[in-house]
Amino acid sequence: MAGHSKWANIQHRKGRQDEKRGKVWTKIIREVTVAAKLGGGDANTNPRLRLALEKAREANMPADNLKRAVDRGTGNLEGAHYEEIRYEGYGPGGAALIIDCMTDNRVRTVAEVRHALSKAGGNLGTEGSVAFQFRHCGQLLFAPGTDEERVMEVALDAGADDVASLDDGSIEVLCEANDFEAVRAALEAAGLKPEFAEIGMKPGVEVELQGDDAERMQKLVDALEDLDDVQRVDHNAILP
Repeated sequence: MAGHSKWANIQHRKGRQDEKRGKVWTKIIREVTVAAKLGGGDANTNPRLRLALEKAREANMPADNLKRAVDRGTGNLEGAHYEEIRYEGYGPGGAALIIDCMTDNRVRTVAEVRHALSKAGGNLGTEGSVAFQFRHCGQLLFAPGTDEERVMEVALDAGADDVASLDDGSIEVLCEANDFEAVRAALEAAGLKPEFAEIGMKPGVEVELQGDDAERMQKLVDALEDLDDVQRVDHNAILP
C-alpha cells in the first residue's frame, strides 16, 4: 500500500476484515499461539504476543479464545503445531509480493499460494527474489486532518525514523521494528491514535498499476488474504 492510495487501501482492507471476522479471528489465534510458543505466555515480557493481543482486542475476540491460544502456545494445551513460512513472488504488472504464512502443512500451503498467483498471471519466486526490495519496519498511519507537526514532534522524540504527509492527506510514521512499541505508546499517550499500526514490510520502490493489471492485482491480494494459512500480504503496487 503506497503513496496517494494508502488511505483508501487501508479502508478497503479494514472493510474486508469486518466482512470476514471469522477468518481474521483464525489468523489472530495462530499469531497468538506462535508468539506464545516463541516468547512465552507473559505479554509484559513478550512484545510480539502483546501486539497480537492488541490486534485481538481491536477485532473484539473473546478472552477465552485468547487464553486457549496462549495455553496451546506454551504447551499447557494440546493443539496444532504451526510453523512460519515466507513466500516471495510476482503478480500482475511485475508487482512484487511477500506472503507470510503460518501452517501445519507446508505442502497444502505452497500449493494454495502457487495456485492463487498463477490464476492471476503471477508466479512464485525463490527465496530472496523480492525481499531486497522491502524494509522490515514499523508503520503507523494517521487519518487526514491529523496535526502533522504534533505527530512529527512526538514520533521523532520517541525514536521514529521518518514522518511524511502523503498525497491523500494522511500522515505516515516509520520506525525500526524494535522501536515500534515505544513510538506507538508515545503517540497514543499524546492523544494521537493511529488508524493503522503494524510491523510489516515496506517497499522501497513502488509499481503503479492501471486497468486490468490493477484489477487482477487487487483480486490476487484478496484471494491470498482469504487463504487460512496466509497471515499477511505485502506488495509494492500502487492501486487506483
